[in-house]
Amino acid sequence: MSGSLTHFDAKGAAQMVDVSEKSATARVAIARGTVSMSAAALALVQLGTAKKGDVLGVARIAGIMAAKRTADLVPLCHPLALSKVTVDFEPDPEADLVRVEAQVRTTGPTGVEMEALTAVSVACLTIYDMLKAVDKGMVIGEIRLAFKDGGKSGRFEAE
Repeated sequence: MSGSLTHFDAKGAAQMVDVSEKSATARVAIARGTVSMSAAALALVQLGTAKKGDVLGVARIAGIMAAKRTADLVPLCHPLALSKVTVDFEPDPEADLVRVEAQVRTTGPTGVEMEALTAVSVACLTIYDMLKAVDKGMVIGEIRLAFKDGGKSGRFEAE
């Protein structure tokens, strides 16, 4: 860890980091999260019979849209031209949960970690919204950066 937080100036005031001198490089980030739910709710996801429709299809679109709007949601994020956003799901009937993964790519002077994390967060929230009539006790969790590559700080892989 560098010891200084780049989103604060010398006086401690919040600031948007100046990336104008940074090189544009290929960047990628992968974030993951989970939504734990009842077996009945997961069955609706897997069968595609939830009352509100295709839960994972809607959550995928919501996650992609969220990645594109990250700078509108997280105050000090730079607006980025994203090259690619994917949101994928893996239902796990043994654990009664859905694993969510987002991958975001760009070529630019700053990374896409926040966009990947935002995509996963909103996809998980959408799953909750679409199934809450069946299971209000769902738990959204384990949202984290799993991988990033590109830029000055290079590669990161979560353990």
